[in-house]
This record gives sequence, C-alpha cells and structure tokens, in this order.
Amino acid sequence: MEGDDCNFPPDLSDNHSQRGSVASSATLSRAQDVLVYLYGDSAVHLSLEGLGSVSVQDLGHSVREALQIPESVQDAFAFWLCSPLLELQLKMRHQPYKLCRQWQDLLYRFTDASEEDISQDEPYLQYRRNVLYPKAKETQIDDEGVLRLLQEEAKSNILSGRYPCDPEHWMALGALTLALEEGTSLDDQQVTTTIREKKLSSFLPAHVVMGSGGFLSTLRGKSSRHAELEQKLLEEYRKIRSSAGTSPEPRQLLHQYLSMCHMLPFYGCAFFCGEIDKPAQGILHRGKRKAVNVGICLKGVYVMDVKEKHVLLGLHFNELSWDHSYPEEEGDSHILWLEFDGEEDGTPVNKLLKIYSKQAELMSGFIEFCVELRSASEGGAAGDAGLSQQLDEREAGAKNGRGGRCGMLQRQSSVVCSRVDSLNTIDYVDNGKEIKRLKPKRAASFFTRQATAPSYSAVQVTESLEQG
Repeated sequence: MEGDDCNFPPDLSDNHSQRGSVASSATLSRAQDVLVYLYGDSAVHLSLEGLGSVSVQDLGHSVREALQIPESVQDAFAFWLCSPLLELQLKMRHQPYKLCRQWQDLLYRFTDASEEDISQDEPYLQYRRNVLYPKAKETQIDDEGVLRLLQEEAKSNILSGRYPCDPEHWMALGALTLALEEGTSLDDQQVTTTIREKKLSSFLPAHVVMGSGGFLSTLRGKSSRHAELEQKLLEEYRKIRSSAGTSPEPRQLLHQYLSMCHMLPFYGCAFFCGEIDKPAQGILHRGKRKAVNVGICLKGVYVMDVKEKHVLLGLHFNELSWDHSYPEEEGDSHILWLEFDGEEDGTPVNKLLKIYSKQAELMSGFIEFCVELRSASEGGAAGDAGLSQQLDEREAGAKNGRGGRCGMLQRQSSVVCSRVDSLNTIDYVDNGKEIKRLKPKRAASFFTRQATAPSYSAVQVTESLEQG
C-alpha cells in the first residue's frame, strides 16, 4: 500500500502460528537474535544490534549473504511480516520491529478478527518471493539455491490449495516433489513405502487427500481413495524415472517444477481475503456469501473459491474497470467493485462483481499500482518482450484469456477457467443514451439443482477462445 506503513496484506495464512516474533525482545541496544523464516520450515539466524531501528534494507544484506543469493536476482525476494491473520510485504524503508509494535492496529484495520484473536496474534518475519518480480525474469534464474527457495514456496501454495490446479498438474508436481526429496532411482516398492511414511499430504494438496462427502462416505472411501492416489503418484514417478536415464541434477527437476507452476496464471499473486454474494436461491431469493481469495499480480486479478479450490473469475487489467467504496453506515462493508464485459442471452452486457472485504482499499490501490507499473515498464521492456510472449503462450493452455488472446479451452471445467455464469453479478446495458439494468436470472429451484461433484479432465487448446 503506497504511502502507508505497509504495502498490502494478502490472504490469511494457515501455517506457522506458533512462530516467534521479532518484537519479543525488550532490550534493543545490544545484539539480539532474530530468526528470518523461509518456506520449508527452515530459518536464517541473525544477531543484530539496534534492532529497533534496523530496516528491511539492512536485513537484506545479511540474509542474502547467509543464503548466498546472487546480487543479480536479489529483487526476486522480499521480507514479509506474517501471522495466521495477516500477511504484509515490506518495503526497503520499513523497520520490522516498529511494524510489530503496530500489529494490532493493522489487524483491526484490515481484518475481521475478534478482539481475543487479535490480542493473541503475533507476527513472524519471512523471506519469500517478491510479488512485483516479473515471471519472465524468474524463468532466467539458474542458481540452484534460489530455485529451491522458489520451489519450496510454490509447493506450499500448491499443497495448501492457494494455487488451484487440475489433477494432472498436482499429480505431476507431487511426483517431482518426491524425486527432488528422494532422488529418481527408487524402485516401486521404495516409492510406495516412502509415500506411506511421509503421507500423501506431503506430495498432494490437502483437499485432494481429505476428499469430500459426508462422514460415512469418508469412512468407506478413504482407504480406496488413498490407494488410488498412491498408484497414480507411483505412475507419475515412473515417468520421471524412465525419462531421467542417469540421475538428473536437482536443478533440472527444480526447473521442471517451477515451469509447471508458471503455467498457472495466478502464480506469484498477492492474495487478499473477501466474500462475494451467492446467487439467490429458493422462493424467497435469500442470498448468502461465499469466501474467496483475490489474487492480484502484474497482469491481472483472479477471484478464487476458497472452499471449492477453483477460479471464479480471471481478468487481465485491460479487461476490467475497478473501484472501491467505503461503508456508508455502521455494519456495512468495504467493497471492491470489478466491472467487465459479458453476455446474457446473446446480448453484450456490462457486469459488476461486488467483493466484500476490509482489504478492498488495499486491493484497489494495488491494482492501480500494478497498472501504473506495467504501463511504465512497457516502454523499456523491449528486451523482455520475447520472454513474456513465450510465457504467455505456455500459460494459454492453463488460463482462459478473454478477447481471443489465447486458444479456446475445450474443457471449461478446468479449475483455472473462469466461471462467470456462477457469479452473482449486477448486469446492465449502456447504449449511449441510458444505462438499463437487467433483471437477474432466477436461480435453479431445489428440484432442478444438481448435487453431483464436478469432474476434471485434461485441457486441450484450439484456435479460438471461449469464455467459461
């Protein structure tokens, strides 16, 4: 967030709730121990004097030296203050200790957490990917240590469901994780033993391992489902083993893992939490809300269903307009408004999506910052144009672009495809003379709603684009 004490707080974090804060020491004049956490449950141990006035820039030199990160890729990482309630990417001028002292104020301002939760929350300092680092530059990195840091972060986002992906992707990524951790020369029995010792949740997303359904169906199906997942993971590992020949360098496997993640359009996003209206159902048209993650990166905005782990809406910045509104009365919410083109019964319409969130102001400001940054960089980005174009083409198989930019996704049930028809939007037509709002469609009745779970299959790309 420009001009404030913090940048922008992405979505809630599920992990590391027991980690210590950099603000736990009362004596700041002499040397103090500080832990800077990394993904993968490791940390950099520093001893710093004058902790109260140490800036992010000061910390950066020490951490990069400890991790042996080349100066050429130092911008790939940033410092974050994180807790189960809030995540903030810090700027160079920020002083982590002082921000820790302001942590409760930030929680009251940007979260809906209870007073009890806020009073018990404590942040930790983390070194991780900079959300403003271009994906095209990341593809050029070849340092194994840097690649491993990026892979650990990507793996965490895959396993937690923050990065939704289709079965063929998370299974291949799980096999690559196994190969990175155990090598590519395990026989089938060793693979099965390793998977069972480390548990499937070490390789596959938690929601996949847990499955869905009621208590009885879970009891009946858990064993067979796990056996099926183990078998598919083994088959994917065999592909890596057979194609590897002689043992490949870890760098090759790291590149493979990150290349698959780069295909996800929301890779590297800053995540914010919010809610959207569910389509009204029943005779009384009573509507509820569903929790969403809002991912924002240098290219666009992605709204994702927290429960179902799929994309509801994905837009490039040139495909949307946005605004932020403050609460008018007590009890009202901050709202981020997203406007984009759509179609109803063959008629072009404008669609408005309301995202309720205390972080709406931050999201709006970050979108504006990304748009300005992208516009400013376009003039001098000729050298990166080829890389960006190649990356866009690779993403075309995993993202539903709009306006004919990418190939048509024949499988619109992919988790990375937009589901505009499932959104409760305000639709209107602007004919140049008046703005006419369209009546919302009546939701399906109780008797016509389908209870079957969605199924996914492989993405196929053809010549034109169809919006999901």
